[in-house]
Amino acid sequence: MTAVFQKLLSPPLRSLFLHSWRFSSTLPLSFSPQFSDRNFSPTIESNLVLFLTSCAKESNFRLRSCLHASIIKSPPLVFFGNSLSNRSANLIYNCLLNTYCKSGELERAVKLFDDLPLKDTVSWNSLISGFLKRGNLKLGFGYFKSMLSSGICSFDQASLTSMLSACGGMESLEIVKMMHGLAVLSGYDDEVTVGNALTTSYFRCHSFDLGMRVFHEMADRNVVSWTAAISGLAQNEFYGESLNLFVEMHGGGMVTPNCLTYLSALSACSGLQALKEGAQIHGVVCKLGIQSDVCIESALMDMYSKCGSVEEAWQIFEYAKVFDEVSVTVILMGLAQNGFEEEAVQLFVKMVKAGNNVDPNMISAVLGVFPFDTTSQGLGVQIHSFVIKKGFASNVFVSNGLINVYSKCGELEKSVKLFNQMPRKNHVSWNSMIAAFARNGDGSKALEFYEEMKLNDVGPTDVTFLSLLHACSHVGLPHKGMEFLECMKKSYGMVPRMEHYACIVDMLGRAGLVKEAKDFIEVLPVKPDVLVWQSLLGACSIYGDIETGQYAADRLTQCAPDSPVPFVSMANIYSAKGRWKERAKTIKKMKENGIAKETGVSWIEIERKIHSFVVADEMHARGGDIYGVLMEMFGHMRDEGYVVDI
Repeated sequence: MTAVFQKLLSPPLRSLFLHSWRFSSTLPLSFSPQFSDRNFSPTIESNLVLFLTSCAKESNFRLRSCLHASIIKSPPLVFFGNSLSNRSANLIYNCLLNTYCKSGELERAVKLFDDLPLKDTVSWNSLISGFLKRGNLKLGFGYFKSMLSSGICSFDQASLTSMLSACGGMESLEIVKMMHGLAVLSGYDDEVTVGNALTTSYFRCHSFDLGMRVFHEMADRNVVSWTAAISGLAQNEFYGESLNLFVEMHGGGMVTPNCLTYLSALSACSGLQALKEGAQIHGVVCKLGIQSDVCIESALMDMYSKCGSVEEAWQIFEYAKVFDEVSVTVILMGLAQNGFEEEAVQLFVKMVKAGNNVDPNMISAVLGVFPFDTTSQGLGVQIHSFVIKKGFASNVFVSNGLINVYSKCGELEKSVKLFNQMPRKNHVSWNSMIAAFARNGDGSKALEFYEEMKLNDVGPTDVTFLSLLHACSHVGLPHKGMEFLECMKKSYGMVPRMEHYACIVDMLGRAGLVKEAKDFIEVLPVKPDVLVWQSLLGACSIYGDIETGQYAADRLTQCAPDSPVPFVSMANIYSAKGRWKERAKTIKKMKENGIAKETGVSWIEIERKIHSFVVADEMHARGGDIYGVLMEMFGHMRDEGYVVDI
């Protein structure tokens, strides 16, 4: 007996309950003759409703079955014309129906619904809500239409809000508009709950204009109304408008923001990288005493991280009394976004060793920021083992991350094996494999995977085409790459990003079509950025094209005046051509401009510890030992007749 039922059963009711039910070897059978009177007394009726309501809340299926059996054995009578008796019967039947809908036993719920002697709006709403909460919008909407066509029951505001709460994405926009029309025709559009639901649904369907129109037309607005609009704007990346609306709400003084309102405002600050406004909101939540709320802390960490203030984000994390998987994922991403990838991985390892809860989202975040330049494949294998141990291998996001880890470590076969073992694949899975083959120089296989992807009815994304362009660049298929660019624009209606244009320039340049690459840049519909000019300059370095190289270097200097790339690249081109005076002038100019060449770093892992080195390194703890071994090796090389070029 659960604690809830111990509390619910007062002494008189407990004796009635214990006296009335008994068990069989299969199902609870029935209540005692006290319940066999088909004209339920008000007390028994209220107790039955109380039990059924508690069954729904506590998921007590055994008691629910017993109550259902009793109702089947002694159903409440329905008298046509007797509204009071029918209301009593409907209440009992609807409570029973609700228990099945809430537990997700929709087949039984439908059977019970079909057998109901009377159906009212509550009956229809329970069944509709049951399907919608299980993600079955099609059947839920189907029963809503059946209710309208029945001619007996009419919808109410609960019907509308249930339907609206299940709508999200462009594919649901027409249903939202239909609900909006019904709300206007029935007068329910004046209800604040319906207005809030409409506002939220329009934003979830990316129809922000209609969402704001509903918001502005609402006669009464509560905190939910304002929060729905502020959150909807932020989620659709209208960060400035979202923050302005929050300021209007906060300054108006008519409605007091709640925790969710502040979360939405902080999300807008994150999107805008508005550190000043975010810090002001931080001050307000501290004044209100809600800064320790785990959701507020996560939002603050995200805001500070995206504004580049990772120290403030880390301070919030360190002083947090309670943190969950979301807050840990936020700080991991924050560290990685600010160039602390190694620290992010170290924090994850520390969390695992401390026995903290780790969820698939956290692992996916770590895999996404895996620092391949400073760590080894060994850690990736350990994370993979941890994933298997925790039973996360079937998670599509975790598997996608592992595919990327292995492919970036050069373990293409393991990436393929993981992909083939995935029970469910999404477009990211296919994109990861196409990128894996392109990254490892197998462009032909990448193109094959793209054709297989289409055969599996998985639509390409802009990331897919980015990987395909990389593949064409490595394979040397510039014409195929240009076809992909046109297909991306014309067949799928995608607008190429600067990364796509840079890939095209790189592809043409690698194929020796340097002039064509330059001509391509000159007709771009957008202003070329650093990526594009670096790609052209790289092509000139390969083929020693001094004239076009200088052209690209000048444009790159304009875009990134502090970058050493144009000077170093041109110096290398001059060196390759034996033009040492021009090389010397280029290096001198770089020094005069105060630009330093980035130091190259080498690294090696020994006994799970990473050792990094630079040229003429004197900072390593065992530098003396290393130089000693190096000189000893030089001695052996001289003895073998090799002339060392030091």
